[in-house]
Amino acid sequence: MSETMPTLQTSAGPCPAFEVLAPALQTLPLVFCSPHSGRVYPTSFIGSSRLAGDAIRRSEDLFVDQLFDFVPALGAPLLIARFPRAFLDVNREPYELDPAMFSEDLPGFVNVASVRVAGGLGTIPRIVAEREDIYRDKLSVAEGLGRIEDIYKPFHASLADLVKATRDRFGIAILVDCHSMPSTVRALPGGRRPDIVLGDRFGTSASNHIVSLAADSLSALGYDVMRNKPYAGGYITERYGRPGGGIHALQIEINRGLYADEKHFVPNLNFDRLRSDLVSFVSAFAAEIEAGDSRSAAAE
Repeated sequence: MSETMPTLQTSAGPCPAFEVLAPALQTLPLVFCSPHSGRVYPTSFIGSSRLAGDAIRRSEDLFVDQLFDFVPALGAPLLIARFPRAFLDVNREPYELDPAMFSEDLPGFVNVASVRVAGGLGTIPRIVAEREDIYRDKLSVAEGLGRIEDIYKPFHASLADLVKATRDRFGIAILVDCHSMPSTVRALPGGRRPDIVLGDRFGTSASNHIVSLAADSLSALGYDVMRNKPYAGGYITERYGRPGGGIHALQIEINRGLYADEKHFVPNLNFDRLRSDLVSFVSAFAAEIEAGDSRSAAAE
């Protein structure tokens, strides 16, 4: 893990920028990550924003860290961001930055031309999910690059360490990147809005067998599951998923309408039921993975 933990300066004092919730002994070849559910807003960030009240929270993957906070008890680590996505998005390349947001010229190595930058959702987002601008004034380049050096890179170093240690211990690592999607997610043909979307970068970040096991486990619990549409996975699945090397990365997007009041940023009455179902899902998914390993060993 990273030797020093970066912190966020808030009105209540310093807070860890992210945390690893680890089991006493890891018994499952799984690593869970919640990069977008952070809700600790640095004081200086709040002061620089033109958004009032809860408007700045519209990019949060509401309570996803709490939905999955049981996984250490099952034997897998969970990496959770405390910083908000509106402040820094670690599910982007390290340097996807919009030059129009900064008061000076950006270094030449910055990717200023990505689709995500054009949409206002780069590594340092320009907008929140409702397409409202975040900042009153332009940022200094030092401020932007500082967030990447001080928080982004340590976050990914911790995630890489977790994945590597899991692969070394079990011979396989399955990274589950946990997200939520708005209940108003664009409808698929026929008007379908799925409960859960599993993304594997169209088969490049995880084996079909592993993704099918996850989809079948969720479907058995009564959820409408889609694969790769409308979300195929972001930078985390792209960066870490190496099925040929025994590392599989799978993104899970959960419809927020299943568990939260999106307007008031609070859990709804179905939160506990969904969390219980996710316990069942992870338990069944892990059991299938372990059974597959046992069958492979027996066949050797």
